[in-house]
Amino acid sequence: MNPKDLHAIEVKRHTGAEPFHFSSNKTGFNLLSFWQWSSSDIVGNALRGIIAEYLVACAMGCESSVRTEWDACDIKTAEGIKIEVKSGAYIQSWHQKKLSPISFGIGQTYGWDAKENEFSTIQMRQADVYVFCVLAHKDKATIDPLNLDQWEFYCISASTINEKLGSQKSLRLGSLLKLDPIKTTYNNLQNVVNEIFQTC
Repeated sequence: MNPKDLHAIEVKRHTGAEPFHFSSNKTGFNLLSFWQWSSSDIVGNALRGIIAEYLVACAMGCESSVRTEWDACDIKTAEGIKIEVKSGAYIQSWHQKKLSPISFGIGQTYGWDAKENEFSTIQMRQADVYVFCVLAHKDKATIDPLNLDQWEFYCISASTINEKLGSQKSLRLGSLLKLDPIKTTYNNLQNVVNEIFQTC
């Protein structure tokens, strides 16, 4: 096979109406039904993290593209701001004996270029700004990640994390607060991220 035929696939947005098909016949189920089957647990850790990325992308006005799995950073804005999104929650979808502690991974990485399928040679924090998204609601009966009033957003520059924490790999919420991040609501998130980026 010609290596030129193995270039990165350009991922395009789907509508959900695209049908699964077999021998040129529609099966009766479509991509939306798959999304409903696979992605309805929006409180669970895995999907909640992606929802947090989506919320930040929407706040920054760059949700019209598609998420790139395993890219060096989670979001790149039109202005060139590289954003890393981390999420945490007290409530989980499984049975709990107590509220979960809030902890985030902040380790340095070798950045991966999704288009070229190559890793960088230097281990570092790839983003300019970190946004820590906390689903702060503590009642299982009313938890709703789609309710943006239940979220708290803490923003801080990667340079501050580098200066204060060096190569530290994880961070609890209490330790994050000691770094004096800017706490904001969803509707002011874009302004805060832009403000931090301008001072980087």
